[in-house]
Amino acid sequence: MAPSLTKDSVSPGTPGSERTFFGQPRGLATLFMTEMWERFSYYGMRALLPLYLVAPGGLHLNAATATAIYSVYVSLVYLLAMPGGWFGDRVWGPRKTVAVAGGVIMLGHLTLALPLSGTFYMGLGLVAIGSGLLKANISTMVGHLYDGPDDPRRDGGFTVFYMGINLGAFAAPLVIGTIGENVNWHLGFALAALGMALGLAQFLIGSRHLAPRSSVVPTPLSAEEKVSTLRKAAIWAGIAVVFYAIVGFSGHYTLNWILVPLTLLGVIIPTMVLVRIKRDTSLDRVEQSKMSAYIWFFVAAAVFWMIYDQGGSTLAIFADSSAENSVFGWSFPVSWYQSVNPVLIMALAPVFAWFWLALNRRGKEPSTIVKFASGLVLVGASFFLFLAPLSIAEGGHKAAAMWLVAIYFVQTVGELLLSPVGLSVTTKMAPAKYASQMMGVWFLAVTAGDATTGLLSIAGVGLNGMNVVALEATLAVVAGVAVCMYRNRVKQLMGGVH
Repeated sequence: MAPSLTKDSVSPGTPGSERTFFGQPRGLATLFMTEMWERFSYYGMRALLPLYLVAPGGLHLNAATATAIYSVYVSLVYLLAMPGGWFGDRVWGPRKTVAVAGGVIMLGHLTLALPLSGTFYMGLGLVAIGSGLLKANISTMVGHLYDGPDDPRRDGGFTVFYMGINLGAFAAPLVIGTIGENVNWHLGFALAALGMALGLAQFLIGSRHLAPRSSVVPTPLSAEEKVSTLRKAAIWAGIAVVFYAIVGFSGHYTLNWILVPLTLLGVIIPTMVLVRIKRDTSLDRVEQSKMSAYIWFFVAAAVFWMIYDQGGSTLAIFADSSAENSVFGWSFPVSWYQSVNPVLIMALAPVFAWFWLALNRRGKEPSTIVKFASGLVLVGASFFLFLAPLSIAEGGHKAAAMWLVAIYFVQTVGELLLSPVGLSVTTKMAPAKYASQMMGVWFLAVTAGDATTGLLSIAGVGLNGMNVVALEATLAVVAGVAVCMYRNRVKQLMGGVH
């Protein structure tokens, strides 16, 4: 059933009209539906991507190359969230940036829908650019709907918005995955474009309900800055064009000429950003201490996402080739596994919220560090669990679907322990000077984790081999135990943050 709109009295000055969306400002309905359709397009395409890359009717690549491409793509989406936020702050404003982003994403999916291998990577690049532009700005506009951080409806509004993300992510593999796998790959990508088109239409029609300041450019570039930025962009673009022209015309070009630089950037840029903030001499002693503690969380999160995001690549490719994808004799498309996580998030998130409150009342709620460490241990445990279906497949049998469901379940519990805590601790530990940038820094942990997976794949490491899976699982568990063992030292560095 579609969410209903109700008439409510709204305090003077509240953005939006008198009609409300679950008691929230009317503009939340616009952003909810925009994000839901954008996530529908993103996760639908993502569920098809590794399967299309290895399919005989697709690009028919080997598993290592497919995993590298998938990992580079996901890392780019999160890496580009930082320049996406910069565009919203300094060039177009959040509202215009999201509108442009929706058009770029839709064009990217349409390019993927073309039955031409030459345009496929261009389509991936367009979707990554558009997603980076949209991701950083649409959440900002949700915040604009409320009367400052103390508005009592604010947390509830972000909860409703978060449900839109998971609704889109849940439905996408069931619809786009089914059509893509069973009918036509490119028709599946076209459905992703349709999803984004619906989201963009919803945004443009309902944008009148958004807060006026969503159209404002908070800190616009000066004329001198514009000239300097365009000059630098043109120089770097020119260098790239000349370099790849030389490589191409010399006959040495392979896919790795693109994949290797992008994966290296995914590791180097997060490292450079952290080093730059940590070495900023304008930060006081307390802020420096908090940043030292935050680096622990960042590295641990990168390890977590390195394993967790293989649920869409390594696990999906394994399911395609070595799992019995049926329950009680009823077969289903491989892409449907990607709906397990969002439905578990929607089911378990309220339970976790209630559980933490209940423990807090008794004075027994685990600390941030313990929750974080537990998330790491669980994602490691999920890959220890992965060893069982791998062993079954090595014995020449198909692994039962419930093995994979169990792995996704353990990973989701780990995500609910680590991800919300990471977001919270990022805002609490951010130096005042970098308050608006630190959320982008947190997303860079995903970039670093996925880029590491990409580098391993490019190096020819078989990520679905039992030894490698066991090594990754051990790394995560050891990292979780190490964070827990040194929790007192980290607490000291965190200062008054709990």
